Amino acid sequence: MAELRVAVAGAADQLSGQAGTGMTHAWLFTGPPGSGRSTAARAFAAALQCATGGCGSCPACHTALAGSSADVRVVRTERLSISVNEARALVAEAARHPVGGRWLVIVVEDADRLTEQAANALLKAMEEPTPRTVWLLCAPALEDVLPTVRSRCRHVRLRTPPPAAVAEVLVRRDGVDPTMAHFCARASQGHIGRARRLATDEQARRRRHEALQLPARLRGVGDCLTAAANLVEAAKEEAAAASAELDEPETAELARALGAGTPGRGLPAGAAPALRELERAQSARGKRLQRDALDRYLVDLASLYRDVLAAQVGAGVPLVNDELLPMVTALAGVSAAADTLRRIDAVLACRDGIDANVAPLLAVEAMTLGLR
Repeated sequence: MAELRVAVAGAADQLSGQAGTGMTHAWLFTGPPGSGRSTAARAFAAALQCATGGCGSCPACHTALAGSSADVRVVRTERLSISVNEARALVAEAARHPVGGRWLVIVVEDADRLTEQAANALLKAMEEPTPRTVWLLCAPALEDVLPTVRSRCRHVRLRTPPPAAVAEVLVRRDGVDPTMAHFCARASQGHIGRARRLATDEQARRRRHEALQLPARLRGVGDCLTAAANLVEAAKEEAAAASAELDEPETAELARALGAGTPGRGLPAGAAPALRELERAQSARGKRLQRDALDRYLVDLASLYRDVLAAQVGAGVPLVNDELLPMVTALAGVSAAADTLRRIDAVLACRDGIDANVAPLLAVEAMTLGLR
């Protein structure tokens, strides 16, 4: 992006004692899921550390992109929010001088998950930045960040890449069969992470297919409640499987660090609080994984009704779920466009409710009743 290249050149000028234009101390990258906002932020961070402005091959670029640079701090949360204590720790870290002598870059991948208190804690550091500190915040939209914070950032808006570009990456980088790559790129609506998951995980494809069968099962109130329970349970099972892969190695690693397995030694007296804290963190992560899994199902449902609406109004646009054309045609023939819009609103309201901490089962039950 030209704006970022100008900023990198301006940053280099500042380091050499010149005025330097185009560079500022705080940036906000926004874009829908799959637009690559955190990837763009990390690439920008690497370019700021590179003596040649982002060659991609020098040690500074490699360490920055790999997450091992002492001067690039990437903050991502596996919880539902970033707390004020975590934000204060970042502010303290932002006051130090960069080890490599160029820039200290702090990338907050989930700026939309900052609590109001956490965002306010960052505000002063962004208002009065240290000379060599750069803040890179990432969020889905401007509205997801407090006005006081976003007003102090330069905005970089990204868009979702087209399916053809996503498919090309899957084939070139991951060795995915071209037919599968194009299907997954279309089904993921340009979200490259989701596309890769669909391409490499048969279970993920099966779960998506099951979620898209939901409209055909909503014949009565009892069917709606059963379908809602099944959808939430599927999200729980997916999250539990993902959590198991992460939790067990973490717990074992902490136990080893505390002395477990050492001949003649048991766990030290202070081990229990550390293990309990890890369990709390893992529980919070599990809750987020469940909500993320459920949200993926809801996005897929919204895409199905989008296809139905396109068929009803004769939009002539490519379908996201082209493989389900018979179902799309059948749903389009038994309702009006206004009904489909109401159903899309029900799905979006469910997403908003879950994001606002409504109990997932209650939110999904309300949605399925609305879909019927």
